[in-house]
Formats: sequence, structure tokens, C-alpha cells
Amino acid sequence: MADARRRVVVTGEGPILVHGPVDIEMPDGERVHSDRPVTALCACGRTAHLPFCDTSHRRRVRDAERKEDDS
Repeated sequence: MADARRRVVVTGEGPILVHGPVDIEMPDGERVHSDRPVTALCACGRTAHLPFCDTSHRRRVRDAERKEDDS
């Protein structure tokens, strides 16, 4: 099963979703493992829990919407 293909979904305004268990290699060589059915990987760089998404991207979207409303 370890060689099975994984489904990866790149969302437009959020995380990259990886379906199935996954091993992630970080830039420093550290390996992070997730056994979750779906793992959300941060794509915006705002998370405090790299490589995992903590929904920090939502704050950026809401802040931008507030600025438009103030105009």
C-alpha cells in the first residue's frame, strides 16, 4: 500500500490536500509523517505549524475583504 498513488488537490485559496497517509520531507531534511485520511499542507506560508495548514490563510482573505469594505 505504501507505493499506492495518492490523490493531491491544489485548492485555489487554501491548502494542498493530500489524500491518504503521507511522508513529508522538509527543506532541512527532517521527515514528517501523517496518518490522517486527508492531510492539509500549507501553501501560503502563514501557518505556525509547517508543513501543516492551520487556516491562517483565512485571516488574509478576511483582512483583504475588510479593506475593500472600508474603501
